[in-house]
Amino acid sequence: MADNMTQESEYLPGKEEVDWGYEAGVEWGLLFPEANGENQSPINLNSREARYDPRLLEVCLTPNYVVCRDCEVINDGHTVRIMLKSKSVVTGGPLPSDHEYELHEVCFHWGKENQRGSEHTVNFKAFPMELHLIHWNSTLFNSVEEAMGKKKGILIIALFVQIGKEHLGLKAITEVLQDLQYKIEEFRRLRCHIKGAELPEGSDGMLGDNFRPTQPLSDRVVRAAFQ
Repeated sequence: MADNMTQESEYLPGKEEVDWGYEAGVEWGLLFPEANGENQSPINLNSREARYDPRLLEVCLTPNYVVCRDCEVINDGHTVRIMLKSKSVVTGGPLPSDHEYELHEVCFHWGKENQRGSEHTVNFKAFPMELHLIHWNSTLFNSVEEAMGKKKGILIIALFVQIGKEHLGLKAITEVLQDLQYKIEEFRRLRCHIKGAELPEGSDGMLGDNFRPTQPLSDRVVRAAFQ
């Protein structure tokens, strides 16, 4: 699933005083007017409402991820964030033609219970964890800060994570989590490998429009969802 942030959120008095969470979501619009839209997220991807479109077979993202030799990890009080220094990019698919989106960071969403940790659901089924690959448009902008909140500025690829046998790619991350139990200001260094990724051949996909309240609240569009 790929989210594209397309609108910069406006400052509202008292925003910084609101504790972040999914509770009382129906009341968000009282404090955040931009959260009053009809297509709010977290969303449920409903396969019964999907319609087959053969043109989507040509919608293929092209990731060019390189080995990351030096990363930084931080607990920001809401999630674990991995800040990347190597230049990995993704192009193609539903993205603007000839635009490169550079991978900036990786973050995670998980819950108190293994059965429910993802932000989004598929047919009302939650997943243990959701991983976000956050990219910025390096063709139009000079930095992720400049791209944030701008039209075509940010691309987020979200992946559902299942519990299974040990994953060597995630082991480097899980090994340092015990040192990140509290919110800290300084980064923890991490060495990891990010290998090239491709969608499995013959995978299913769904397209739809959506945006969700986030920090900061921004208008987002779901460009594609792959299974």
